Amino acid sequence: MKKLLVFLCSAGLLAAQDASTTAESVAARSHALELAGAFANEGYKIRDGFWSGVLEAGKPQFLQVNLFSGNEYWFSAATTAPNARLAVTLFDENGRPLQSELYQDGDSAAAGLVPDASGKYFVRIELLGGDKADFCLVYSYK
Repeated sequence: MKKLLVFLCSAGLLAAQDASTTAESVAARSHALELAGAFANEGYKIRDGFWSGVLEAGKPQFLQVNLFSGNEYWFSAATTAPNARLAVTLFDENGRPLQSELYQDGDSAAAGLVPDASGKYFVRIELLGGDKADFCLVYSYK
């Protein structure tokens, strides 16, 4: 099964990435859902969709999302690659980093936010350490 994934490149241009379902990508999704499950215990609902692909050190992936003021969001990412370290960072529509709650534990990371205004936001997923790695990102809201 193939999914067409759209990420915002660091240059600000949209690019499509075609990711095949592999054992690694399925394991990364399972790991991301496990992390998001911790937020579900606090009343967050996990969105049906997910984003996956391959990360390389120094080449972060950006995802554009529409968020609504008054809601609370958590973006959870994971990989199963050995020695991988992930980070998730949130940005406003002008590309400025946002103050958010962060969780980071090696091969998984999350960022939480309650946006002040409804609108367009960006999520950056980056590989801080390790080799090329399949990743998956899911998000939760309440």
